[in-house]
Amino acid sequence: MAAIPAPPYDAELSVALAQLPTSPTFSKEILPMLRQFMTSMYNAEKAIAGRHITLEERTIPGPHGDINISIFKPSASTDKPRPGIYFIHGGGMFTGNRFLGSSFLCDWVEQVGAVGVSVEYRLAPEHPYPVPLDDCYAGLKWVGEHLGELGIDPDRLMLAGQSAGGGLSASLALTVRDKGGPKLRALCLICPMLDDHNNSLSARQYATVGTWNQEKSAFGWSCLLGDQAGSEGVSPYAAAARATDLSGLPPTFLDVGSAEPFRDEVVAFAGAIWKDGGKADLHVWDGAFHGFDMLVPSAKLSVAAVSTRLDWVKRVL
Repeated sequence: MAAIPAPPYDAELSVALAQLPTSPTFSKEILPMLRQFMTSMYNAEKAIAGRHITLEERTIPGPHGDINISIFKPSASTDKPRPGIYFIHGGGMFTGNRFLGSSFLCDWVEQVGAVGVSVEYRLAPEHPYPVPLDDCYAGLKWVGEHLGELGIDPDRLMLAGQSAGGGLSASLALTVRDKGGPKLRALCLICPMLDDHNNSLSARQYATVGTWNQEKSAFGWSCLLGDQAGSEGVSPYAAAARATDLSGLPPTFLDVGSAEPFRDEVVAFAGAIWKDGGKADLHVWDGAFHGFDMLVPSAKLSVAAVSTRLDWVKRVL
């Protein structure tokens, strides 16, 4: 079968992509190795190195056992309530930890003066749906019950997530809308993983290439949903693209690369928000692969994406 034509990578990012290490084919057998690597790459010490941020670790109760959260605050003290940001990390649903993607959260803590909370949810396949979402929901409700203690303004709480964490954030926003929880001022979805069908044109364009692709997504969804992935009856709380009603969501920022598998599902999700009368600020970065702004932060496109996202966060909070 002939390859499907696909948007090319940005020239600067293409050079960087060629220098990035190639990840192995994902399987349950290599998950311990993947998770150990993530722990070595993303941890508390690296998250706040060189930053004017304090970090507090807390353990809170959850429906499936205790949950670890990290609380990031600006070093400078204040008596005034700060904006709050509840962050959910990526990792395909099967790897990663609460420090993956924390560079974005820590930027917001420093530059917006926010209190950031990052949650360590249990990972699939050992803990399939609904456990990861349940953990994230429990963490958000805990934040909502401790806003005064955390120094967070109850009218300025944002939910944010990256990749798989973006998908969980979208599902969590639907959960809060339907089942209750703290009031959300905004929702920020960074290259979110939304659709377990995993068969859009962009998914097929990037079936086996790039930092993330259709093949890797299939593994992630199978970890979370097992044989139900892609079948009828999957809940929108498991895969937010399944939702038929996106009314009542907070103002939402979405961004994604044009050269990655999640492009079409993110664009469709923004369109569905607009269809249902909501507010969505959508950015498709031409030539960007999945995770470009975290993997190659010095690239011009990465700088532009991070700056655009920061400007939006400042406006809404």
